[in-house]
Parts: sequence; C-alpha cells; structure tokens
Amino acid sequence: MVLFNAATKELTAKIVYYGPGLCGKTTNLQHVYDTLPGDGRGKMLSLATQTDRTLFFDFLPIDLGTIRGMKTRIQLYTVPGQVFYDATRKLVLRGADAVVFVADSQAPALESNKESFQNLIVNLKDQGADLAKIPHVIQWNKRDTPNALPIETLEREVNMFGVPTFPACAMRGEGVRETLTGVAKLVLKSLAEKYGGGVVEEPQVALNAPPPPPRPPVVESTRPLEVEELSAGELLEEIEEIPAETETAAHVPAQAHMPHSSVVEVPVVLDKSLFNGENPVEIKLKLYIR
Repeated sequence: MVLFNAATKELTAKIVYYGPGLCGKTTNLQHVYDTLPGDGRGKMLSLATQTDRTLFFDFLPIDLGTIRGMKTRIQLYTVPGQVFYDATRKLVLRGADAVVFVADSQAPALESNKESFQNLIVNLKDQGADLAKIPHVIQWNKRDTPNALPIETLEREVNMFGVPTFPACAMRGEGVRETLTGVAKLVLKSLAEKYGGGVVEEPQVALNAPPPPPRPPVVESTRPLEVEELSAGELLEEIEEIPAETETAAHVPAQAHMPHSSVVEVPVVLDKSLFNGENPVEIKLKLYIR
C-alpha cells in the first residue's frame, strides 16, 4: 500500500524480501545498505533470534524518480524465514507493493524454496492479494556453491509466473544491485500506471549549470532600540490619530481578520513629569501590520 505524504510531497512504496531461512535475505539488504551513500539511506533495524538471523525487518528508504512531482521512496523489509514466525511474516508482508523472493540455489534447499514460495502465495491470498498481480522478482542466491542447481531447474520448479530472475552471490555482493534495480523498475512502472498516467519523471540534474548566486549575509544589529520619551499630551495625540478601523482591529485577535498580519511591540516611555519625579514606566504598543 503506497503511503502519501502531502507535506513532503513524497510517496513511499514497500518492497519485502521473502524466502526460506538462511537464504540470504538479510545479506542482500546489508550489502545494499553498506554500499549506499550515507545521505541516501535511513537507519537499518534488525532483530535476531537463536533460530533465525532476522526476526522482524530491515528498514531502508531509497530515493528514486518522481511521479507527478512527488518524490518516490522505497522501503525494504525482510521477513523471518523460519515457519515458526509465520505470523510475523504475515505482518511484515501486509501492504507490500512488491516482493523479492530470495531462493537458495543449493540442491538440498529446493523443497524449502518451493514451500516458502507457496507460503508467500497463501499469506498474500489471506490478505486479499494475488502474487500474480503484484510486481515481484526472484533471486537465485548462492550461485557460488558447488551443489547449486542449474538455473533451468530452478526456473521450472519455483518461478510459477515467469517473472524476471537474477543469479546472485549475496555474500560477495554479486547480483544484489541488479535484483534491487529490477524490482524497483517494476514498482515505478506500477506506481506510474496507478497514479502518474504511466510517466515517471527522472530527477533532473543540470551538470553545466552555473552555481546559484550567493545569498547576502544576514547582519544582526546589536544596536539598542532607540526609545522616544513622550509626554502625556503627545501620547494622547498619537492615539487620537490612529484610524478607527485599526483601533477596532486591536481588540480582535489578529488571526481572525488578518491571516497574513504581523504584530510588532514598540516600547514607549512616558514622560517623567507624569509620576512626580518617580521612575518612568515603560509600556508597549502593539502595531498590527497587514
């Protein structure tokens, strides 16, 4: 389920890495996280248990292009592979916009791959979603192992919907970026068809554009405010010259009638003669400026 943030003009899509236990889901996200620049990534959250290295999820936003002027971000999640944590897998899978199924290429893991893929289909169906209609790709991980099955066998046994697949060795970082790029393209295409009329606007970078002119420095004055002493008569004359409309507005909250107004407090010191030689009293006049 895509999330819209009108304040930041961002839409966020969710990609879930799914697969059997110890197939390399967390390793994929860890490699992506480590190779991204620091300003283009968020915090990665991970919880480990005795039976599985990832209990809940790894979280990572990635900046992509824009759709109708809205910046697109992708959050990456993994699910625990052990069957014991199926309830947690359902929770993390909820609202997924795309799925990366990570399969273990080793021959002994074939049945685990098939069972996990069927579990993915069932869990999505329980949430009213159909994997055949959700953007997803498959990664054949651990291609460097000596007992890795031929890709043709894996395609036939696991890839039920004929989606794009990517050979990989996540421990070495091979195929990790290609897998993420492949699923990201599917997500952008899906979002563009739903919300942008099929158009994805890539970020525009002006390589040869001159740098913007420097802003003038902000000079903060430390000079004390000049205060004018007024006699009682002069003060009354100043007040009488205030238009009636402004005087009325002074008794009404500024927000009610002047949405773009500002209030400035001006200190005024009364003449000493009003207080028989006592210390002068300082008052403040509020000026309402439209």
